[in-house]
Amino acid sequence: MSEQNNQNTQESQTPHKRRVRYKGKYPKKFEEKYKELQPEKYKDTIAHVIQKGNTPAGMHISIMVNEILDFLKIQPGETGFDATLGYGGHTKAMLECLNGEGHIYATDVDPEESAKTRKRLADQGFGEDILSIRLQNFCTIDEIAKEVGGFDFILADLGVSSMQIDNPKRGFSFKVDGPLDLRLNQEKGISAAERLDNISEEELAGMLYENSDEPYCEELAKAITTEIRKGNRIDTTTKLRNVIEKTLDFLPNNKEKKDIIKKTCQRTFQALRIDVNNEFEVLYEFMEKLPGALKPGGRVAILTFHSGEDKLVKKALKAGYKEGIYSEYARDVVRPSAQECAQNGRARSTKMRWAVKAE
Repeated sequence: MSEQNNQNTQESQTPHKRRVRYKGKYPKKFEEKYKELQPEKYKDTIAHVIQKGNTPAGMHISIMVNEILDFLKIQPGETGFDATLGYGGHTKAMLECLNGEGHIYATDVDPEESAKTRKRLADQGFGEDILSIRLQNFCTIDEIAKEVGGFDFILADLGVSSMQIDNPKRGFSFKVDGPLDLRLNQEKGISAAERLDNISEEELAGMLYENSDEPYCEELAKAITTEIRKGNRIDTTTKLRNVIEKTLDFLPNNKEKKDIIKKTCQRTFQALRIDVNNEFEVLYEFMEKLPGALKPGGRVAILTFHSGEDKLVKKALKAGYKEGIYSEYARDVVRPSAQECAQNGRARSTKMRWAVKAE
């Protein structure tokens, strides 16, 4: 009896743990969006967020899926390559076209997100019998092509996934505070903060101009390097945004100022992301190896999101056509529909280029 009383006393002294409360209709902090981060459990919440034209936290809505499938014309039994696995939306759509026959090889350099995607697709019935995921850069396409005998179709979506942008600890967005990292694989290379530690004013100005066509590249480079030389390390997204805002304080206080600052932040973060991930070097290598990875008659579709990468892709495909490597290529870009752009703001800057390997 006394043991029972002691047990009751201990239970009564244990503080009651309150259930986590969802922070209103539109929670602002990433960790407060726990319903969106559990799509399998809160399907109604996910559907509501998407219906409003937003991308739920931790998710990514694939762009131009129908246009890609219309061009690739994937047939059961074919072998394909998804250069940028990401959230797996494009991959799933292409796997469904195979109807259980054939195989897709996919690459991604992000160990955290690729592991989640692997499980997500496996749970939906797309296991290793039809999908092989490699944690490596897509510029290694030649190694995989040699191993499997080439590809009938290839997709490369060059955009950064929403779930990477939205997560503060990745440092991709200037809208939330977090470490200034910007690496697609946080286990390799140096962060954007480390890159800025020792960069010269001239090199930074060149990076901002070459990687994002930043009109205020010289002013920003001077302000950023001066701040660092003073001993004020720029190691968070907020610190970098504050330096950008302070640098552009000379602009007239009108309606356009806010928009100019926003676009300058976007371009600055883009330029740093491209640099720390060697994106142009990787893309150049991929485009060089692409013809050798395609089977005769093989199709490739590439989604680009900014002028630098689009020019590189366009130039490579055009040169390949002139050399007789490709029998056809996209002289004009394919763009998302107006409806898709209205529903997904990230679709507005998207361009699709394509080519067909000569028989």
